[in-house]
Amino acid sequence: MLETGIKGHREGLVQEHQTATHIDSGNVRVFATAMMIAMMEKTCLESVRPFLEEGQDTVGTYVDVSHCSATPVGMKVWADSTLVEIDRRRLRFKVAAYDEKGLIGEGYHERFIIDVEKFLSKTAAKAD
Repeated sequence: MLETGIKGHREGLVQEHQTATHIDSGNVRVFATAMMIAMMEKTCLESVRPFLEEGQDTVGTYVDVSHCSATPVGMKVWADSTLVEIDRRRLRFKVAAYDEKGLIGEGYHERFIIDVEKFLSKTAAKAD
């Protein structure tokens, strides 16, 4: 059952393809903000997926995150999430990311529960 308090955790090593220089979001070879946010989103997604009904998934709809410390290539990073609010199909998470030296980012992320077939059908209709 989907309820507040569900926690998520994801970790990895910063790779070259995750740097600001590689994804064109900056000129410094450090863990890109966009990649940190992607890790946070994936952490939230994976934390609630086991509680969804057949044919459901979630999509990200809102991000409010600060990136307060740079992380070099090769350093371990991880993200933690906690589901803090459920409003019908809207899920709000508190998220934080860390490297081996401490906090690198924190904030909130929201996801929306979707019916995958219905969602894809509406999306495909936009291409017509």
